[in-house]
Parts: sequence; structure tokens; C-alpha cells
Amino acid sequence: MKIVFAGTPANAARTLEALLAGPYEVVAVLTRPDAPVGRKRVLTPSATAIVAERAGVPVFKANTVTPELAEQLRATGAQLGVIVAYGALLKRFALDALPLGWLNLHYSLLPDWRGAAPVQNAILAGDVETGVTLFQLDEGMDTGPILDAVSTQIQPGETSGRLLTRLTELGISLLDQSLPLVAAGIARFNPQPTDGTQRVASKLGREQGRIDWSAAAREIENRVLAMNPEPMAHATLGGENFRILDARAVHSASGASPAGEGVTSAGEPGMVPGTLSFEAKRLLVACGSGTLLELLQVQPAGKNAMSAMDWARGAAGKVSHLG
Repeated sequence: MKIVFAGTPANAARTLEALLAGPYEVVAVLTRPDAPVGRKRVLTPSATAIVAERAGVPVFKANTVTPELAEQLRATGAQLGVIVAYGALLKRFALDALPLGWLNLHYSLLPDWRGAAPVQNAILAGDVETGVTLFQLDEGMDTGPILDAVSTQIQPGETSGRLLTRLTELGISLLDQSLPLVAAGIARFNPQPTDGTQRVASKLGREQGRIDWSAAAREIENRVLAMNPEPMAHATLGGENFRILDARAVHSASGASPAGEGVTSAGEPGMVPGTLSFEAKRLLVACGSGTLLELLQVQPAGKNAMSAMDWARGAAGKVSHLG
């Protein structure tokens, strides 16, 4: 079976590597155009384009599939398309360009968390379970019939980056199990439920990474984990911005709970949210509902990541409140 692969970021590139090592022939790769990267904004090929070019696979770079591009993909002789985070919806003429259509790997248990950022949104919402769904692409946003899915527990303290790495490997295994069924013509697809309770996984930007210290510590922990590795949670100290790479809702020295039942920083009632304190060699921040957050790793502007305690011995030692 000949396959066209469509994808852009690193997790898509990893999936392409697995397909290239498998029994099927990847005859073309579709990815987004080169994009500016870094402070110097150097035009750089996508991770998927780099893998394809190294393997000698023809690469099509486009932000959308036009009728002309769809005909080019048809001319490759591919029977099936596989998509992982390409970044654009396909119209009907593009869906019909390949005889077996297109399969999409989506990193949630559809129909929940349809949209661009399912991994981040699941962690942000405090979900304890997620997964990978392999479904047949249609013109909607992650609405096509499902071929198969696999679930996994979200681990405590797991960032969106680490979770995406795990889900990528689960998705590769799902493809390995499912592609033989598609090739043999015996794959069975089931329509997605339409009860209207599904959540939408909107893209999260820098604004969503801003920490509001009046929120409960557990909510802030989820935000920090969801925003890592991008766009990163951030706050200010003394008017200077810094990133928060890792943090945990914690118990105070008195044994109080971080879950929001009136916990106060180091037993001091009425602590203003955002106030820093030290307790048992931990750097704590007072949060909403009397809860506490331990800062574990931060990155000051223009500097490398460091432990929060090392940071606190310098900049944080001069100011006692975060913005």
C-alpha cells in the first residue's frame, strides 16, 4: 500500500520515521512551508520536511491543499493518506484525491477535545485520562468515523510535552495495528457520538500562559504543566517577567491540604495571593482560596532554566510578591 503522509511538528516527524521503517511505501509528504525560527527568524523547514528530505521522499509544502495540489497527490499513486498535526482542514476534493481517503491520528479520546490543542487542554482541565484516536478524516474538525482508539492515564506532574511524547508512541502502535486492516479492506469505522457534550481544544497562546495567583494552586499547577514546553506559563517579579517551568500544589508545614480547603501559607491567615514565602527549604507562593504552590523550576528572562530555590537566593530574595 502506498501512503501520502501529512504532518508538520516533531511528533508528526516521529510518526513519519516509524512509517518509513514499516512495510508500506511513503510516496510523498505534505507539510507546512518553512517558517521563521529563533531570534534571528531564520526560515527553517518543518521537522517532518527534514525527515522526508533525508529519506529522499518528495515533499509538498503548502498551508492548504488546493485542487492543483490534490491532483499532484493523486498522481503519486498513493491509495491512503495519513495525517498527524498537519495544521489545516482538507476540503472534499482533497479527501477524495486518494482511493482509501485519509486517516488522522488525534491525541484525545474523540469525540472529546476536538481541535488544535487536545493535550494541553486535557492537562489544563485536570483530566486524569486521555488517549489517541485513529479516525477517517472528513470535512469537519475531528468529526469523522473512528477506526480505533487507545487510552492512557495522565501521570501526576506530567507536562504536555512529556504526555505528547507518550501519546506519539501510542499512536504509532495504533497505526501498526490498524493499517493492515485498511490495506486488506476489512477496517470497520464507527460514527462518533453526537450528544453535544464534547469539549473543544482551542489553541493556547501566551495570554493563556499568564498566571493569575488568585486561582487555586491546583489550577495553577495544571496551567504550568499544560503550557510546558510552549507557550510556557509566566509571571512577573519586581516588574520583570519570568517563566515557570514546573510547580506543584503542596501541603504546608502544618500538614494542610493543597486542594483548596482554606490552606494558608506557612499557617499565616489572609496571605495575599502571589506572596512568596520559604518553608522547609521550599519556595512557596500563596494562591487563591488559601492554597499553596511550590515553585520548582523557573527561567528568568534572557537566562537558562534553573531551580526555583537558586533563583530565589538572588532575584526572589529582593521582592516578596509575584505579579
